[in-house]
Amino acid sequence: MQPLIDNARTFGQRPEEFAHLAEGQSPEVLFITCADSRVVPALITGARPGELFELRTAGNIVPPYGSATPTGEKATIEYAVQVLGVKHVVVCGHSHCGAVGAVVRHDDLSAVPAVRDWLAHAAEEPKCTDPGDPTVAEAVQNHVLTQLERLRSYPCIEQRIEAGELQLHGWYYEVHTGVVREHHAHSDTFETL
Repeated sequence: MQPLIDNARTFGQRPEEFAHLAEGQSPEVLFITCADSRVVPALITGARPGELFELRTAGNIVPPYGSATPTGEKATIEYAVQVLGVKHVVVCGHSHCGAVGAVVRHDDLSAVPAVRDWLAHAAEEPKCTDPGDPTVAEAVQNHVLTQLERLRSYPCIEQRIEAGELQLHGWYYEVHTGVVREHHAHSDTFETL
């Protein structure tokens, strides 16, 4: 913890680097990814403050739009698309994902009931021919595609896509190599960026 505190103490000693951020934000990308500490969107993309609007959830899950229950995830997506006018939405899954792995392995999550309930409510079991694979690559990639389909069910997303003002992207990040792959619809494969 101490190195984090030390950096926080010196972080504000460069106000000239951050003064322009007080004028507002206009990110072009909503980056939806897992809350996993090994996944750092700004590190992966090289983004500077103000360039990414981030939504981090256990398992990079996009909840179904039709649910009557309001959620912070739905509010964040709507705000990014309707108010900030992002032009791109990236759903980025990652290797070794504990949430997706738990779903495909049918792990007993009774000791973590909030996690169990979140995954039961929001995660469909993705196709996975080898649930024993520690990277759960196939499952995570299929899970990313499911989240993209869910995004398309949001009225604000659908309207902006139809108007040609918004693009959706599915990414898969390998935590053990740093490689990022993007889904290509024409071949239905994830290919290295």
